[in-house]
Amino acid sequence: MGPDTISRRVFLHDLGHGAVVVAVVAVAGCAPASSAAPSSAAAPSSAASTPPASAAPPSAAAGKVAWERVNLGFVSAYILSRGGEAAIVDTGVAGSEGAIGESLKAVGLDWPAVAHVIVTHMHPDHAGSADTVMTNAAGATGYAATPDIGAFATPRPFTTVADGDHVFGLRIVGTPGHTPGHIAVLDEVGGLLVAGDAVVVKDGVLQGPDPDNSMDMPTALESVKKMAGLTFETLLVGHGDPIPTGASAEMAKVAAAS
Repeated sequence: MGPDTISRRVFLHDLGHGAVVVAVVAVAGCAPASSAAPSSAAAPSSAASTPPASAAPPSAAAGKVAWERVNLGFVSAYILSRGGEAAIVDTGVAGSEGAIGESLKAVGLDWPAVAHVIVTHMHPDHAGSADTVMTNAAGATGYAATPDIGAFATPRPFTTVADGDHVFGLRIVGTPGHTPGHIAVLDEVGGLLVAGDAVVVKDGVLQGPDPDNSMDMPTALESVKKMAGLTFETLLVGHGDPIPTGASAEMAKVAAAS
């Protein structure tokens, strides 16, 4: 089942409503990894902290998350929330924090409600505002996979996550290939997958990862097949429009053609 959706425009974003909010920001045409490394002027370290055990998997009683899309033109942000707590998945290009903040307000939340910031991968259209988002969400913990953490700066260390970990009751799915540490985020209760750049949607059609911007295309295609083995109804991507229903079947078609 897909989340109930209300369409409205606030700071170039679309809304997706459910029971929990996680924000995900993505941008079309991911930049190559070489441009993602922080400059020497970025003093805050993004080194990984020793990862505590992530939150346990949710029970059905925990409820699904509600999602909110922040449409930044060639980038999208998604906010997932439950019980007044929010997670932001991806942070967009530098300067995207204002749009994310407006989207939080649109769903009745503000920066203090953000407890988690998940970066799917290191490219600057996804991690470009990690520093300012983490500064605004002063109580949030940041998460990314080890291979990608060192490529972007943040005001405090990120926690490393890997396939099978859980954050905010959401399952981390390792989907390498687009970058070595690419991850997706799965709400197993609500049937929602946030796929980052592991796949893209062009003209309303789900397609495999962008070969021009994927660092290891054979591995990226294997990750598509892995996602096709998951159970979900709704798919949120970094580039292109969300697929609110029937997304698992569409993923299976892409995997079969890969």
